[in-house]
Amino acid sequence: MFAITPEPTPTAVLVGVDFGEAHFDHELDELAQLALTAGLQPCERIVVKRKFPDAALFIGKGKVEELKALAMGHGASEIIFDQALSPAQQRNLEREIGLPVYDRTFLILEIFAQRARSHEGKLQVELARLQYLSTRLVRRWSHLERQRGGIGARGGPGETQIELDRRMIGDAIKRVRDRLAKLKKQRSTQRRQRQRNQVPSISLVGYTNAGKSSLFNALVKARSYAADQLFATLDTTTRQLYLQEAGMAVSLSDTVGFIRDLPHGLVEAFQATLQEAVDADLLLHVVDAANAQFPEQVQQVQKVLEEIGAAQIPQLLVFNKIDSLPPERQPRSLRDTMEMGGVQVPRVFISAQTGQGLDGLRQALAQWCLQYRGDDGSHEADGRASEEGIQGAGDAQAGASGSDAL
Repeated sequence: MFAITPEPTPTAVLVGVDFGEAHFDHELDELAQLALTAGLQPCERIVVKRKFPDAALFIGKGKVEELKALAMGHGASEIIFDQALSPAQQRNLEREIGLPVYDRTFLILEIFAQRARSHEGKLQVELARLQYLSTRLVRRWSHLERQRGGIGARGGPGETQIELDRRMIGDAIKRVRDRLAKLKKQRSTQRRQRQRNQVPSISLVGYTNAGKSSLFNALVKARSYAADQLFATLDTTTRQLYLQEAGMAVSLSDTVGFIRDLPHGLVEAFQATLQEAVDADLLLHVVDAANAQFPEQVQQVQKVLEEIGAAQIPQLLVFNKIDSLPPERQPRSLRDTMEMGGVQVPRVFISAQTGQGLDGLRQALAQWCLQYRGDDGSHEADGRASEEGIQGAGDAQAGASGSDAL
């Protein structure tokens, strides 16, 4: 028998550039998680401080030489930047360092490509990757530059191939968009059917790995894929959730997680999936209470909600993973409110893993359903009233705010 030697895991040097922004991840922990999720092993991390990016090399000539020596010393196979690089910067860095250089956007696209399971999910990822590739055609054909006949020459195989590829990618983008438009129309028809049946629509949103799918499974007793990793869920799953406390059913949807600097192309490509959140009557904004960066993560989710036009939809904050909190950070009460944008938003504390707080969450949802339906059984149109209905229901049980403990 011949022993099969597994291929070594590609290693990468992680690079972050600190421009003085408040949300900068100095430890590059999230980038490391993204790299691991994509199948890369981080071997070293480097943080560069700059006032503004270098137009040609992003981090400047001196730091590039330092980065090259670091990568060579660790035997790294590629370089990953935490910020988005322009096509020219990426090309110049690869030329200087002699290794493949990628950015955060490419890494996220690769993860999405690996995780997409449904036909719609694969189409959405394909659209985002095609749009990303269309801006980087020049670097694919740089080896043909010497065939163009010198400076000032016109035409040539390199330019012809670029133009051909650009047309092919443009045609592919149009085909994918047309197919996604049909799927979006089907989703819209399904949503209108739910609205005609007066079934309230609730969508789970939140930062990636906040535990949305685990909560979804706990509420509807489903078996959607859930894992302690970034972007475990890409495809929207919708199930009926019967709330005995309200005597009615709701439509509950689990959606793709958000992340800092989520590429705009992905937001656009996943428009059909994110439409579930846009058309929802209530958003369950799931937050990883055990993550020290949760305030910044909440802000990033709000930013994406604004981008897709869902910022005005009533929210119920669901602080998850309280079973992972140390005793001194445990909430004083499982229900309270939290200020967001000058408004007090209702909040519940739960553990989707252990079930702690789920009864309180169901009660809050039932109270919202009664407010949504109205005393006469009709739809309550005022979104603020719906949110205030949850808040009012929690006031009697909340006591002291849990935010002090967190």
